[in-house]
Formats: sequence, C-alpha cells, structure tokens
Amino acid sequence: MAQPDKTQIAPIKPRTPAAQTRLKETIPLILETHANDDYALLDSGEGRKLERYGPYVIERPEGQAMWQRELSESEWQSADALFTGDMDEDGIGRWQFPKIPLGETWPLSWNSDKSRLDFHGRFTSFRHVGVFPEQAAHWHFIEQQILARKKPLKLLNLFGYTGIASLVAANAGAHVTHVDASKKAIGWARENQLLAKLQDKPIRWLCDDAVKFCEREIRRGNFYDAIILDPPKFGRGPKGEVWQLFDNLPHMLDLCRELISKNPAFVILTSYSIRSSFYAMHEIMQEVFGEQTGELQSGELIIRTQNSRRALSTSLFSRWVAPGGSADEQ
Repeated sequence: MAQPDKTQIAPIKPRTPAAQTRLKETIPLILETHANDDYALLDSGEGRKLERYGPYVIERPEGQAMWQRELSESEWQSADALFTGDMDEDGIGRWQFPKIPLGETWPLSWNSDKSRLDFHGRFTSFRHVGVFPEQAAHWHFIEQQILARKKPLKLLNLFGYTGIASLVAANAGAHVTHVDASKKAIGWARENQLLAKLQDKPIRWLCDDAVKFCEREIRRGNFYDAIILDPPKFGRGPKGEVWQLFDNLPHMLDLCRELISKNPAFVILTSYSIRSSFYAMHEIMQEVFGEQTGELQSGELIIRTQNSRRALSTSLFSRWVAPGGSADEQ
C-alpha cells in the first residue's frame, strides 16, 4: 500500500503556556438565524435540508437531520436545484436542476438595521452555495461591535471564503485584511465587493496560508484589534500546506493571541462538521485568552425552520468579547 505524502505536513508547534486565569463566561449561548426575504430553512430530515435562497429552493445533504421531514413530498420535489453525489461535507458532487438549467450565480443580499449588502449565491462542486446563512448572527455582532468603537478597527479575517464577513466589517468602518488559501474564493470575494459597491472600502484580499501569514505578521510587528477564524476541518494552502483542525488550531490560536492589539475588540472562532463539542472550543479559547479581560461566549449557531418550531444546529462557536463593546449583543 502506498504511503501518504507527508512532505507538506508541518510539525506540531510547541504551545504557548496556558493562561492561569479564566475569563467570565456565558455557556451555552445559542445564536439563532430566522427566515427573511433572502433566506429560509423550509424543512429538514432524513439526511437532507430544503432551503430558499432568494428566488430558488435548494435541496442539499444535511447529516445532522436525523428526524422525519415535516413538509410533503410534493413540496420537496418543488426544488429548483438539488445536490447529488458525495454526501461528505467536503465531497465533490454535482447539481441537478429539475425545472430549468440555472446559471452558476444569482443575486442575494444581507440586511441589518444599519445597512444592506448585495452578493452572489453560487453553486459549487462541494454542495456549498457561497454563503453560510447561520453566520448572520455573527455578522450582526461584528457590525454592532465596530460601530460601538470610537476609532476604526483593524480586523483580520482568516479562512475568509467569499468575504461576506469582511464586507460587513469594512462597511461598518473597519480596515480589513482578508486571508484565504483559495484563489477562486478570493476572486468570488472581490466580485462580492463590487456587487456591494464597497470598492472604496479598505480591504486587503490575500491568497495565502493562514498559519504562515500570521507567523509573518508577528515577525513584522503587526497587530489587529479583531480577528475572525472560520477554519475548515481539513484544507490545503496555496503551496500544498496541510491544515488539520485538531492538529493545527491550537498553534493558530496561539498566533492570534500574539496578534491581538493593546485595544482589542473581539476574537470569533467558528467550526463546522467536526466531531467535537462547543465546550472543547470553549476550553481552548479559555486556555489561550483567559488572562485577558472581558467575556467568553460559546455555544452553537442554529437556523430556525420557517413555519415550524424545529431548529437545525449547523456549527460550533466561541467568541471572546473584550471590554468596550457590549458582550450581550447578539
């Protein structure tokens, strides 16, 4: 049997000593996303979910949906697009369009009390659609935190994907550095910036390995007031660097602690599709940021089903909120 190529796998880095104190904590905190004009979770069950993104109804795999479906078979069959193929979160498959062929992209938007941002939905080969709607709970939080500060924040968005969080932050007044290992994702993020009419906002779009970028920033003496991390379970950098969440996240968080400025605002860590609990993320965040001041909030992001009491949990999160903003804002 051929042995796996380990030439690109980085050695496990020595850890920074653990904090000897703990932050005030709120656990569990459940952040909810509800139906709106551009998105709704219509139903879920039997390993699938039915969603509305703008004008389109989309059916995709959902491993956590172990329950029975609530809507009728005819309502499920009304989907404009459905994903088939590999059911693994990172598995490659294909989209089928039962009614009429659809283009790769379509318009969507995100709205808050303060702003509206336009961007593209996108049919990708990994069953994703260019946006994770449950992140809207974090987007509202990010906007509120930035607006509450008297000075513009420097914000670092690691594993930034198609850039919605970066656009929200920049629109609220932050100076944003957006890092992702995928040139394609960076291209999509730039397209979204044009759609949102935010070309004049200070955003650096960087295609880079997140770990190596942070290590260089520390050597350069650069600091950030806020950091967002949304790492995958597994990934590769532009030069083949391997990312394994359970192996590399501890070092990544140690780097983030060194990158935080003397006037910090927040650090948000989110993770999908891992065999873990929010409490595991909570404890490593306590270990890394426990000697800071403020509050650590950890829990799950969920989506409420439209016209139902049912909810679908999509991801785990832990966020440190420094003094100066409102830790209660959700």
